[in-house]
Amino acid sequence: MSVTRPTDTATTAAQFRLYNTANERVGWLNEPSRTALVFEHCSRGSLQDVLIMDEIKLDWSFRLSLLTDLVRGMRYLHASPLRVHGSLSSRNCVVDARWVLKITDYGMLSFYEAQGIAPAPRNAKELLWTAPEALRDSRTYPKAGTQPADVYAFGIIMQEVVVRGEPYCMLSLTPDEIIAKIRKPPPLIRPSVSKGAAPPEAINIMRQCWAENPEMRPDFATICERFKQLNHGRKVNFVDTMFQMLEKYSNNLEELIRERTELLDIERKKTEQLLNRMLPSSVAEKLKLGLAVEPEEFAEVTIYFSDIVGFTTIAAHCTPVQVVDLLNDLYTCFDATINAYNVYKVETIGDAYMVVSGLPVRTPDHAEQIATMALDLLSQSGHFKVRHLPGVPLQLRIGLHTGPCCAGVVGLTMPRYCLFGDTVNTASRMESTAPAPFGVQLTAAINPVQFLSQNK
Repeated sequence: MSVTRPTDTATTAAQFRLYNTANERVGWLNEPSRTALVFEHCSRGSLQDVLIMDEIKLDWSFRLSLLTDLVRGMRYLHASPLRVHGSLSSRNCVVDARWVLKITDYGMLSFYEAQGIAPAPRNAKELLWTAPEALRDSRTYPKAGTQPADVYAFGIIMQEVVVRGEPYCMLSLTPDEIIAKIRKPPPLIRPSVSKGAAPPEAINIMRQCWAENPEMRPDFATICERFKQLNHGRKVNFVDTMFQMLEKYSNNLEELIRERTELLDIERKKTEQLLNRMLPSSVAEKLKLGLAVEPEEFAEVTIYFSDIVGFTTIAAHCTPVQVVDLLNDLYTCFDATINAYNVYKVETIGDAYMVVSGLPVRTPDHAEQIATMALDLLSQSGHFKVRHLPGVPLQLRIGLHTGPCCAGVVGLTMPRYCLFGDTVNTASRMESTAPAPFGVQLTAAINPVQFLSQNK
């Protein structure tokens, strides 16, 4: 791969003299499979890229500054030996890091002709900036283009800048349909821009630039003078413009940072809420600070275990989805109930529900808290209605025990706050060996359907 400067044509020499006002051409790449021109990189991308970025706020003065740069560059280009651009569009107007618009791809057709290279055919979307006379009579139309055709392309670019959209974006037509209508009028087809989208003088300039008769289009010298009127006769100083662009970009950046910070804060709060649901708040805070959570011994805590009486029999008459719905409804009710007490929900395993009081924050009334909570949950289960089995009673078997316990975080993936010790085992045995509450107990011999039919 090699990059060299083409110096065999007068056109190319003229192009190199244009570097002060246009995007610099570094050289050209000559490979057997392709030939490519190499230009100076502009970090903001093309004008089209800037217009479609919603996070960049472009007020009218900002847009006018970009268009003024384009007018000045085209005025210089038309007064240079090149005379025409030939393929002007928002894609080959690039914006550098200082928010200065530069023109590129100038004199491409002349360059291709000098190098004996056939230009690649353009599709309908790439022809949207092409003047009507060039589309209708491509045989007699000059291959290098004309100055009125460049003015027409500038008018289409003005429409893009004013409405921040693609050419003819306000028409519900495909590029192929648009090109077909331009080639065969009537009616004449042009972009439709509302009067309030820009100052009236700017709208008038834009519409005159895409006039059907090429002789009726103003030249860039006239357009430049009319743009000075849009600037209220002030000469736009390059340094002032640069600092204005930097200030506006800084303001846009500050607004963008503020919005992103708010979104980040919302996501952070969601993450903290999820972590606090999985682990005690004191433990979660240590993990967020990167501190190790050491296992801790507690001299006295009270542990609660419960499960649903006859759950196996009830589950046998439910679909898997109904079982999940049943447990979700019940434990959502339980979770709301235990919020009124100084307790911590350890986990649920199937129909088992485990709660502890006295850890990780030591409290003297842990037994009272758990006992009162147990009575409240027992009452809630008595009033609970199974959605798909209305009328079937739901009863709890509960076991409680007070004693010493050890607790700590286990695992890195989905960490769990686990309890260990004889107190846990004793509370579990108290629950599994406890008699069922007073009332009807579901067993394997009595299914929910039979119960409903017998108790109508």
